[in-house]
Amino acid sequence: MKNIIVITLIVAAAASTVGLSQLSARRSAASNAGSVERGRYLVSIMGCNDCHTPLKMGSKGPEPDLARFLSGHPEQMGPLPATTAQGPWLWSGAATNTAFSGPWGVSYAANITPDPETGIGNWKDGEIIASIYGARRGGGRVLPPMPTQHYAQGIAEGDLRAILAYLRALPPIRNQVPAPEPPKAP
Repeated sequence: MKNIIVITLIVAAAASTVGLSQLSARRSAASNAGSVERGRYLVSIMGCNDCHTPLKMGSKGPEPDLARFLSGHPEQMGPLPATTAQGPWLWSGAATNTAFSGPWGVSYAANITPDPETGIGNWKDGEIIASIYGARRGGGRVLPPMPTQHYAQGIAEGDLRAILAYLRALPPIRNQVPAPEPPKAP
């Protein structure tokens, strides 16, 4: 009789553990889905799409090319010709709104899709967060017009995690963006 009670308790404990494990997995998946949705919202209101998604000409004028969503400066366009500013704050940009030339040199909107070769697919979370705050992977700083000075004011840890979850959930797009270029000598 004692053995039956012990076996019954073991089976009940195992069933409870499996049930809790399944419940925990469902909660985790629901939490991740909520986190991804929160990340989508944050990426939208932070204006990431404004530069990291190339513009194309639509029937009503320039519009985001959603087939290249967050894939950065289009590889087939090549680099933007460097210009020498003729005034203190002059700059130029590509019609796609993904490449910019000014006193800082030439900067390109990065591919922030999870493509492992040309995007952030093999980046560590800390590398992505550091780039949001202005530190370029491999050294240097993220160049204008990336509004790192605003993001450096502080983004809540939960919001950073949601942004990462969203970016990692996107479909990867292969698009090799040119490296930034230093300022052209006058």
